[in-house]
Amino acid sequence: MLRLAPALLVVSIAARLAWTYLVPTGANFVDLHVYIGGAQALDVPGTLYSYVYADQTPDFPLPFTYPPFAAVVFYPLTLLPFEVVAFGWTVGIMAALYGVVRVSQRLLGLTGGHRSAMLWTAVGIWTEPLRSTFDYGQVNVLLVLGVLCAVYSSRWWLSGLLLGLAAGVKLTPAIGGLYFVGVRRWGVAVFSAVVFFATVGVSLLVIGDQARYYFTDLLGDADRVGPVGTSFNQSWRGGISRILGTDADYGPLVLTAIAVTAVLAWLAWRAIAAAPGEPDRLGLIIVVQLFGLLLSPISWTHHWVWLLPLMIWLLQGPYRYLREARLLGWGWLLLTLIGVPWVLSFAQPSIWEIGRPWYLAWAGLVYIVAAVATLGWIAVLRLRFPGGRRSCRYRAP
Repeated sequence: MLRLAPALLVVSIAARLAWTYLVPTGANFVDLHVYIGGAQALDVPGTLYSYVYADQTPDFPLPFTYPPFAAVVFYPLTLLPFEVVAFGWTVGIMAALYGVVRVSQRLLGLTGGHRSAMLWTAVGIWTEPLRSTFDYGQVNVLLVLGVLCAVYSSRWWLSGLLLGLAAGVKLTPAIGGLYFVGVRRWGVAVFSAVVFFATVGVSLLVIGDQARYYFTDLLGDADRVGPVGTSFNQSWRGGISRILGTDADYGPLVLTAIAVTAVLAWLAWRAIAAAPGEPDRLGLIIVVQLFGLLLSPISWTHHWVWLLPLMIWLLQGPYRYLREARLLGWGWLLLTLIGVPWVLSFAQPSIWEIGRPWYLAWAGLVYIVAAVATLGWIAVLRLRFPGGRRSCRYRAP
């Protein structure tokens, strides 16, 4: 199979481009339209957060929901024709996806392996997080790559710069700061916060009142981001809301679920960190990111790009010889290739209606339950191997 990896990657890229440009219902780039439309709004002071894109989404006009610094970053794209930007964006995401795979493998200490990375990229293009990323023109793959490079780099200033800039563009990467606190890379944690606040300062200088409005009135307003109850929202708040038939907000049930997840994530962190030898950096950052995805009020399926590094860790990492690791790895791959939340979306009443038949509501927990099960399995590894990790790298053939 590895011999065919370059050819498979070419075929996969060609098929994705064909889907995007030759299928009428292919990519609509609605989120990319929002990025660029929001950036263009900077030309008219005071309109950034009143801007909406509704050309292709009349039932849900899409507002610009990102930090104001994102509009500053995307502004140069407004100087190019949208068709050029969209094509370059698609190709750039493919290149970034390959980068995510390669950095993940390097964090595992795997040298070489270009063909393996090609194969992962060819398959990864068709997983649900990537399909929705390409369809909407989302930015998450670039942010995941930035965080992984921050974890990989030994330079505190570069790691802090990458994490701080990623959080300035979209707040979700900020959860990565917990990783650097956990591994006691204090310089990175502090400098990433400094860089993030610098992005806020730049936003205040460039945008002024709209930046203040975002960080005082809009921050944390999940209703503005989108319908909490849609099957595409794979966070605890989304899953529990679908079961209750109403927005659970951060009520007792959601907070209890998050607390249980936090304990599992802490135990999983300890299980990985307690292993002898070189720190398993990829495993640790994945634990943090899974917790962040479940914690967030809205975790769209395209936020779950972290599932690809997770699958690499399970199938090529230090526990790959364990049957459970292979079962979880292949199970995640099957779930994402099918795209269970996407399949369920065809049966939901509407994107705004939270209530639905019980079987659809419970089925909508698919990523949530699988993520909790993964954290739970990692957590018990320390009980199974009290003497430390039996790393596949040192296991006799």
